[in-house]
Amino acid sequence: MNAPYNTAIDWLFGTQDRGVKLGLENVYRLLADMRNPQNELRFIHVAGTNGKGSVCAMAESICRFAGLRTGLFTSPHLVRFNERIQVNGMPIENEAVVRSIQKIRAHIDEKRHPTFFEITTALALDYFRAQHVDLVILETGLGGRLDATNVVCPLVSVLTAIDLDHQNWLGDSLSKIAAEKGGIIKTGTPVVSGPQFPEVRAALEQIAESRSASITFIETPFEGSPVGLQGSHQRMNAAIAKAAIAKAGIEVNSDAVINGLEQVHWPGRFQRVDDRIVLDGAHNPAAIRRLIETWKECVTQDRASVLFGGLRDKDLESMIGALSPLAARFFIVPIRSQRAASTSEIERFVPKLIPATQCTSAEEALNMARRFDDRILVTGSLFLVGEVLSILDPAQAALQRSNQ
Repeated sequence: MNAPYNTAIDWLFGTQDRGVKLGLENVYRLLADMRNPQNELRFIHVAGTNGKGSVCAMAESICRFAGLRTGLFTSPHLVRFNERIQVNGMPIENEAVVRSIQKIRAHIDEKRHPTFFEITTALALDYFRAQHVDLVILETGLGGRLDATNVVCPLVSVLTAIDLDHQNWLGDSLSKIAAEKGGIIKTGTPVVSGPQFPEVRAALEQIAESRSASITFIETPFEGSPVGLQGSHQRMNAAIAKAAIAKAGIEVNSDAVINGLEQVHWPGRFQRVDDRIVLDGAHNPAAIRRLIETWKECVTQDRASVLFGGLRDKDLESMIGALSPLAARFFIVPIRSQRAASTSEIERFVPKLIPATQCTSAEEALNMARRFDDRILVTGSLFLVGEVLSILDPAQAALQRSNQ
């Protein structure tokens, strides 16, 4: 029954072998062949290093509770590809994935073959047009200036916290990374930013001024009603989402804000699966530091058995160093990615006094961690979080095996 979907997804994931290629020429060409769906949609465009997924989820939830038909585009997925593309909170149907991929393949020039992310972006925009959504919340993939999503003219451009990450692609300093992320700023389009380092703020202000775009920095967290995502930092993300909607000129009443923020759902971001297990896809040092703050706020100071896996292009030494005061022990897991660091590479960063075990799989690591009484923290990569989620939910595990 899933054969056409499996065939389509296998082809799509096969394009990952072409790697990452920043630039807009190919995606513009592909979208033109598809009659430019982006020109028929309205957008809130979100870039940043950390927090952009949470801001997207909050903005989408508020707008949906306000009665808008929403589109949400995020990456990566945790368990199933379909999670990346949602309308009114529901993932794209398998049949729609198949139809869009067939359409896209008919337009591909093998000499200038688009990348996995370019194809996925085009697929999402085509689907949102077909679904007649009122507003798309669009998350960038990597960077901003040359990201495949930067083909849109949004109602507002949003910048969440910018920090060091993907330096091999975006630059080796905060100001260089800010210049890339700030590339989503469009002429005359309002900009909303969260709090930033001074050099980041200066870079964003310079870009905004050069493009006659007003920029608002949000410095005060959202106050009052509950926020469905854990951690005090999520109140700042909530304030950014609320301000972005206002700057976009979208009218939402207070009930939509309250209900949208209270009922927002964003898996894998300090997700408490049960009394013992917490999943958090923190994948850079800044995100790990925020995770530790949230742990102290929400779980108390108790130490944890930490399941950790990461990508070799990340600052794994700093991530392990930041986690070590929290870790009673490490279970190091090989994750399913061509960019994955080996368990031996990761173990050498663990301090000598903390027990570390190299595991052959996430399932083995989870079973070993359960033998201890400590809480269990799964972190280091969204790839690992997704894998553990599929183990904890057998139905999702079956879907993952049949659809990837």
